[in-house]
Amino acid sequence: MTYDFAPLFRTAVGFDRLARLVDTLPQEVASYPPYNIEKIGEDSYRVSLAVAGFGPENIELTVKDNALLVSGNLAEEAKGEFLHRGIAARAFQRRFVLAEHMVVEGAELVNGLLNISVRHVVPESAKPRRIEITVPKTANQTIDAPQLSHAA
Repeated sequence: MTYDFAPLFRTAVGFDRLARLVDTLPQEVASYPPYNIEKIGEDSYRVSLAVAGFGPENIELTVKDNALLVSGNLAEEAKGEFLHRGIAARAFQRRFVLAEHMVVEGAELVNGLLNISVRHVVPESAKPRRIEITVPKTANQTIDAPQLSHAA
């Protein structure tokens, strides 16, 4: 499936990256582990992953090139004979694309949920600012029109 972004590019500047991003999305979306993304404040978000059975030592968080990569791997399989195994204990890897100026502030593992705090931090250089309009000194000078003499 391809998308035509040409109408967007006619009036937008810098969104060519969006087209490349859509082209690189995986065709098959993984469903494990399940996750939520919540907006918890004006500029704050929380990504929660259900990682029952995983400890902090089994999970790795990496931020690189505007992407958050969460991977989990259990060192060894539980010993014993399962009559039913409904709790997944397989390795996983989840990738979240972060918008510009998104900062991962931290993560905590509570009751089988990995909660990752993300905040939008706009640097001073990217904030809107008013540009003063100046008038050069030569533009303030008036030009005198030549005097016409009326001889009669």
